[in-house]
Amino acid sequence: MRRIVILAVVALLTACGESGPNQAETLLQQANADYEQGRYDEGLRRIDSLRKVYPNAIDTRKKALRLQQDIELKKAQQELASTDSLLQLVQHDLDYQQEKVSRDKAALRATPEELTLLTRTRMRRDSLRTQCEVLGAKIRYIHKKQKEK
Repeated sequence: MRRIVILAVVALLTACGESGPNQAETLLQQANADYEQGRYDEGLRRIDSLRKVYPNAIDTRKKALRLQQDIELKKAQQELASTDSLLQLVQHDLDYQQEKVSRDKAALRATPEELTLLTRTRMRRDSLRTQCEVLGAKIRYIHKKQKEK
């Protein structure tokens, strides 16, 4: 009886060992499908799971790393595009507010609310500029890492 249990455990471990790379490859394929369908966060979660659950699937993990870079790049590019669009809108609004405040100051009609709004808009613009710079640096870094491989 003891021998049968040992053989069953060995058979089970052997079967699990063979299915691990297949399951890792399946996770990678699902992550790739998520990437192609624009579900970037889901793809990144699958890659993270693959790396944690299958640490010995080296070839699959290498492929997953390349896919992760592609996903991060695409995600950063989309975020940069939307942030840049928002920055342009805020800059236009800021230009209008600055002209209005200048006219009101010259006529001694500038209100504290106007000045506060102008300052907040300026802070929003600066924040968006910083965000654009960070995303641009991230994109350049990913491109650099992709060229190294």
